[in-house]
Amino acid sequence: MNNTTNTFDTLGLDSAILKAVASEGYTRPTPIQAQAIPAVLEGHDVLAAAQTGTGKTAGFTLPLLQRLSQTPRRSGPRQIRALVLTPTRELAAQVAESVRTYGKNLKIRSTVVYGGVGIEPQKRAIAKGCEIVIATPGRLLDLANQKAVDLSAVETLILDEADRMLDMGFIHDIKKIIAQTPAQRQTLLFSATFSSEIKRLASGMLKDPVLIEVARQNTTAEQVSQKVHHVDRHRKQELLIRMIRENDWKQVLVFTRTKHGANKLSKQLDAAGIRSEAIHGNKTQNARMKALKSFKENRVRVLVATDIAARGIDIAALPHVVNFELPNVAEDYVHRIGRTGRAGSDGEALSLVCVDEHQLLRNIERFIKVEIPKISTEGFEVDPSIRPEPIQNGRNNRGRCGSGRGRSHNRSGGRSSQSRHSRSAR
Repeated sequence: MNNTTNTFDTLGLDSAILKAVASEGYTRPTPIQAQAIPAVLEGHDVLAAAQTGTGKTAGFTLPLLQRLSQTPRRSGPRQIRALVLTPTRELAAQVAESVRTYGKNLKIRSTVVYGGVGIEPQKRAIAKGCEIVIATPGRLLDLANQKAVDLSAVETLILDEADRMLDMGFIHDIKKIIAQTPAQRQTLLFSATFSSEIKRLASGMLKDPVLIEVARQNTTAEQVSQKVHHVDRHRKQELLIRMIRENDWKQVLVFTRTKHGANKLSKQLDAAGIRSEAIHGNKTQNARMKALKSFKENRVRVLVATDIAARGIDIAALPHVVNFELPNVAEDYVHRIGRTGRAGSDGEALSLVCVDEHQLLRNIERFIKVEIPKISTEGFEVDPSIRPEPIQNGRNNRGRCGSGRGRSHNRSGGRSSQSRHSRSAR
């Protein structure tokens, strides 16, 4: 597949879809879009390695909408012709928004279903008839068990962030769902990497797929300026506040390791006159979506998030990501800073590193094969007499510099707990 396409109108998309893309200000496809869109339009199965932030959502929603609009639906009630499975509620909502945005000039109905909210409105929405359902596996199976959803007419099945779904323990749910879809269907599988588990899953689902790989797991976006600021653990909050004020940062996504840490930091920022919100697994789904909406609309200056709560966050041209605490897993650093510098946009990622986190930093630099530049601020010199303290890895343990990364899963869909020159669709 050619990945040097310059504009969307050379990819074979209909005028109604191109009009929707143009209205969003997007002009040039990303590499994943340039390769995936023609393959999907031609009816191929697709196995793609693409991380969040590469534009993969538009890479499958645009051709999916076109294929559905070009093929007349059967007479009678609208049947589900396309199913998109996602690992988290946030990502499901993001995909649903993409479908609505790019399908606004088409007569195609869609609905999104996930856990954490009432099931009855979702059952009513499906009963009214829709061609596209975006769902988390657990909630979709709940609906299937209640005979509220019929997947026998599905023409296209899409697994988004399949590796994360496997990591979250959804493999059995996925297999149950696949068994309810026709054997003759188009299947698209998107994953951050081609792991052995993903290859096994794909071998039983896909038929002669087009293989697309646009980014390695341990690469960081070239557009992201990465910096490390060494600072004493008890002065991180003070330094963060100063940097937000002195640099006049208007939109900052800040990562902590724990829910407790996110709440604490958000309150400290509010007390300093910097409006913020915290999102994590203990927040209700509505509260998380409300906080994210306020952040996107610049009514909240800082969004403090845990890794799990941040899955699926997609914010156009987010300028700043701050690691208030480094993640225990180096790969999560790549996911975190991938929230900025997306699709050609410039971004800045700053990590505040205390003495406890020196080994974590070394692990990250080894993983990304880059030594991250170090910066300093007058008045925030590190006290060499402070000794490192262990960072606990237990789910309920808390270290002085943050706690470990505990994971809990639920079946209802998720873990509890612009370029200056041109823009590319996500």
